[in-house]
Amino acid sequence: MKSIVWLGALFALLGILGLVIPEFSTSHTRDVVNLGAVKVQSTEKSTHMVPPALGAGVLILGVILIGGGLYQRR
Repeated sequence: MKSIVWLGALFALLGILGLVIPEFSTSHTRDVVNLGAVKVQSTEKSTHMVPPALGAGVLILGVILIGGGLYQRR
């Protein structure tokens, strides 16, 4: 298979994931105070949203790339 088909499949998969799971969270730990053996850390959680239009756009782009790659093969 051509690489454009694989790239299209990857985009389509990411678009589907963006539509199915539009919200995800991450955490970041950082040092606040470091005095000798005493270390104080802070963990921050962030929630990120994937806009539905972005997920749908990536899905459509993936389908177009798959179609273009398969059409070129003929």
